[in-house]
Amino acid sequence: MARNDGIDRTFARNQDLPTLDDVAKVQEHNEREKDSYSNQDIDTTQTYRNIHFKAPTGSYAAMFDQMIADGVISTRGLKADAVKYGELIFDVNSAYFHNHGGYEYAKQFYTDAYKAAVEIVGGEQYILSAVMHADERNRAMSEALGEDVYHYHLHVVYIPVVEKQILWSKRCKDEALRGTVKEVITQVSRSKKWESKPVLDAEGNPMLNAKGKKILKSSYSVLQDDFFHFMRAAGYDDVERGERGSTEEHLTVTQFKVAQEQQRLEAVTAQITQSEQALDTAQAAVEKKRKELHSLQKQAKEQRTTALTVQEIRSMGKKTITGNITLTPSECSTLKDYAVNGILAKAENSRLEEKLQQAQKSAAVWKQRYESLKEQARPYLEAVKLAPEKVRVFLDAILTRTRQTRQHDQPSRRKSQNMEL
Repeated sequence: MARNDGIDRTFARNQDLPTLDDVAKVQEHNEREKDSYSNQDIDTTQTYRNIHFKAPTGSYAAMFDQMIADGVISTRGLKADAVKYGELIFDVNSAYFHNHGGYEYAKQFYTDAYKAAVEIVGGEQYILSAVMHADERNRAMSEALGEDVYHYHLHVVYIPVVEKQILWSKRCKDEALRGTVKEVITQVSRSKKWESKPVLDAEGNPMLNAKGKKILKSSYSVLQDDFFHFMRAAGYDDVERGERGSTEEHLTVTQFKVAQEQQRLEAVTAQITQSEQALDTAQAAVEKKRKELHSLQKQAKEQRTTALTVQEIRSMGKKTITGNITLTPSECSTLKDYAVNGILAKAENSRLEEKLQQAQKSAAVWKQRYESLKEQARPYLEAVKLAPEKVRVFLDAILTRTRQTRQHDQPSRRKSQNMEL
């Protein structure tokens, strides 16, 4: 299966239609001949957008018989169980068309893809039907993106043919003609149409394996190459070839679509996750701004309330004829409340101002005491700084005299005590 690396890749696959029952089922699906479908992703309201690059003139089987009758193809030498019908499916992941504008871009892409199909088949006369489906919904992408996304792809039903030379047999009477080409017919042959081809080296010679046998390249791999190179030449240089060595060519149509689109789901989901994270960040920013706005609205409301209160006080009272002011009981009560509150607030302010003044005076007193002590200690500090050894000797002398005085006084104190006894 293709890698989920975000690269848009072309896919071309061929499937055999071995029985007439298989042919009929493909016809019902491609031409939308049924009233209802088990595939729930087919949106019949969009079927009108399907485009035929070559519309069938009848049933596929009837067209096949008519081509034999007209001599366009030949079944000479064909076995009874030989495969006579084939279907090519050309595709690119749905995201490719979604990112390039959708339906209109898909129409142009598959117009060019049909030209590639004509070359691959060998001529338009061998194509029974070629239709681009635009009515199959890509469920995974639609659910991930929240909008209808359609899976555009091209079905081409054709007759696999090769040119075959019919030689004159040995029984021919004219010896000169024996072994020469009698006629060239367009023979129906799936095996020869899709036979494997040898891998060539840089000089164009067949490459051999260790046993000396030619290394063959799968015809389906050649189909992938041819379609990719054709679309690149047509100007679609933003697509890559379908992954080599994958099993895409051998899946059924439904398996192919499911496998292809599931690869894209993870990439789309990752994009959605990233968008959700960005949304969360944006929502957080919005919530922050909402709180800031709420705070500003609260402040504005308080300011408006204060302004209204002042205005109410200023507008209270009515002048009488004598020039006096009269108040209603309600106005009088309100004015008293504001007056009491104002007096209490003024008293509290005075008390706080008095405490502040006392604290300032106390700080000034302590500062003055500190400066005075600092000034008194200045000579001693300078003496210690200039002659620390002399100061030490001086202090030792004072201490020595103090001790001697105390020792001399002790005998006199004992004698006095004895005399008292």
